[in-house]
Amino acid sequence: MNKFFYPALGVFAGVFNGLFGSSGGIVAVEFLKKGGAEPKKAHATSISIILALSIVSAVTYHLKGNLDISSALPYIPGGLVGAIVGSLFLKNIPNNLLRRIFGVVIIIAALRMLMK
Repeated sequence: MNKFFYPALGVFAGVFNGLFGSSGGIVAVEFLKKGGAEPKKAHATSISIILALSIVSAVTYHLKGNLDISSALPYIPGGLVGAIVGSLFLKNIPNNLLRRIFGVVIIIAALRMLMK
């Protein structure tokens, strides 16, 4: 792995996270897999990358007056439960199925964005 791979991953993931929210995770997963990470580890590792990027993005949005925390609060409890359930299921999902699920989610997200 050359010395530019990980910084490039960080830049692309950060830009996508700042522009589109957790889309930085999509970039991180793909970069990590291209770097040789096993798919489950790539998905799990991207979460830790996104945590840091999301904190920085949220603080930046807040400082610019673009963050409405009261709108986010109702989603957090369900999101936390979903995160726990998803992380527990990850180890039981075959890599091939995980890749397909990930692809379907990306296609659905793309279609929704094209339709708006």
